[in-house]
This record gives sequence, structure tokens and C-alpha cells, in this order.
Amino acid sequence: MSTPAILPISNPQTNSATAAVESSPPIATPAFRAFINHITESVRNGFAQRRAWSELVDRSAFSRPENFSEAALRVRKNFSYFKINYFSLIAVVLAVSLLTNPFSLLILLGLLSAWLFLYLFRPSDQPLVIFGRTFTDRETLGILLVSSVVVIFLTSVGSVLISALMVGLLIVCAHGAFRVPEDLFLDEQEPAATGFLSFLSGAASNVAAAAPVVVGRV
Repeated sequence: MSTPAILPISNPQTNSATAAVESSPPIATPAFRAFINHITESVRNGFAQRRAWSELVDRSAFSRPENFSEAALRVRKNFSYFKINYFSLIAVVLAVSLLTNPFSLLILLGLLSAWLFLYLFRPSDQPLVIFGRTFTDRETLGILLVSSVVVIFLTSVGSVLISALMVGLLIVCAHGAFRVPEDLFLDEQEPAATGFLSFLSGAASNVAAAAPVVVGRV
């Protein structure tokens, strides 16, 4: 008498759970998309609020300040009026400096990518595994911090960024000191934070909101 064949029985719940784990994305895609959309929208709003570039380079509005106090006053008033244009100029100087130093650009992009994909947008329930070794969140954060210090202070990246920022600030201060602000409408009541400034304040609030999560991961 032959033994009846035993049919394999599969557990639907176990299979579905295993498929969900295998199909889970390597990074938190919604958070990453929200981050990119926030940056894109902030940059778009900032450029929409910039002043006309012809007004920025109006040759008839330039004159030499009589003293340092007048120059400082001009810089303050011109910065209030042309702040988006000034931020754009500094960004262009930074971009040109990095493009003329491709090695520093590649290192900086690699460091930024490591922070985004290995820590910030990596799900907390998925440990980092490299070459068969599992790294905890504390170890991952420590490695990224040490790598950032090494990249910024012990390579050419730091000198490139600092020199570009100094050149950009020098251009902004020179323009603000020699541009006569009498013809500018400085009495307009503008919001406290607009354009790029709103992005900075929004980023600060997002960091403050995400602080408990980061502390919990560490």
C-alpha cells in the first residue's frame, strides 16, 4: 500500500511578509522626494523674487562712498534689496570654483551622497551592511562624521569652498559699498524670510523636528 503524497502547504502571511521585506526600497523614497521637491520649490520661489539684473549693474548708480560708515550703510541697504541676486552671485562663484576643481567636486558629491543614502534617507529598521559586516546607526554616524572632517579640513575641498565664499562675499560687499541705494524702494514691507531665506528657516525647522528621530537612531 503506497503512502499518500504530502502536498506542500505555504503560509500566505509568511510569504507576503517575506515579499514585503524583499521589495522594500533601499531608501525612504517619499522622504527623499519631499526633500527634493522642497529644495526645488524654494529655489524657484527665490528666483521669482530676485531684482532685475539691469538694475543691479546700472552704471549711473555707482559712486565712491565718502567714508566707511556710508559704505557700511550702503551694503546693508543694498543687501536688503538685492539679497536674492547676491545669493545667486555667491552660488555662481561656488559653482565655478567647484567646476574648475573637478576632483574637489567629485569628493564633495560623494560625501553628500553618502550622507543622504547611507544615513538620512535609509530606513532605521534596515542596518547598513558592507562586505558582509553590519554597521549600527551609531557606527554609521561616526564614520560619516569622521569622513566629513577629513574631506573638508584635510583635502582641497575645504580650501576651495572657503576661497570661493570669500571671493563671493568680496564681490557682494564691493557692489553694496559702491551702489547708491537712494533710488531703491527700501520702504517696502517685505516678509521676514523669503526665497532662499525661507528655505533656510524651513530647513532649520525640519532639522529640529527630525532631531528626536536622529537621537533615537543613535
